[in-house]
Amino acid sequence: MYGGSHVHNFNQHPDECISIQVGPNKGKCSTAAGRYQFLTSTWQEKASKYHPISSRKHHSTSYNFEPKYQDIVVYRWLKDHHQWDVNILKMLKEERIEDVLVELSGVWTSLGGGIEDNSITPHLPELYRKFLQEELKSVSRNPSITT
Repeated sequence: MYGGSHVHNFNQHPDECISIQVGPNKGKCSTAAGRYQFLTSTWQEKASKYHPISSRKHHSTSYNFEPKYQDIVVYRWLKDHHQWDVNILKMLKEERIEDVLVELSGVWTSLGGGIEDNSITPHLPELYRKFLQEELKSVSRNPSITT
């Protein structure tokens, strides 16, 4: 969760407002949680559209927040070319990592270029490539994993 505490119940987004201690939003609070630091409102909006168990099927406004569902929602969101002015997945395949980071920084401000100062920003393309290679090796060792 925002600030470093952990989510212990993944039945739904924790929706806990944690006080922001530093930066331009000091004094406000953040509900950011999970792998992608989804705000509660963003999770509800994107999960209603991209979660495999959507409200249209179950008439619910809470969506399972397990990491695998967070991954699915983000992947489907990034894949939806109607949501972006560019084709994010094509850019990633073309290894235009820096361009992707610029496009996504408006949503994930800690990627750099947003309102948050992030000292790791210059290292993100290198980290992305490293983690991608690890994931690809993992998939090649275990073909039952789907991408």
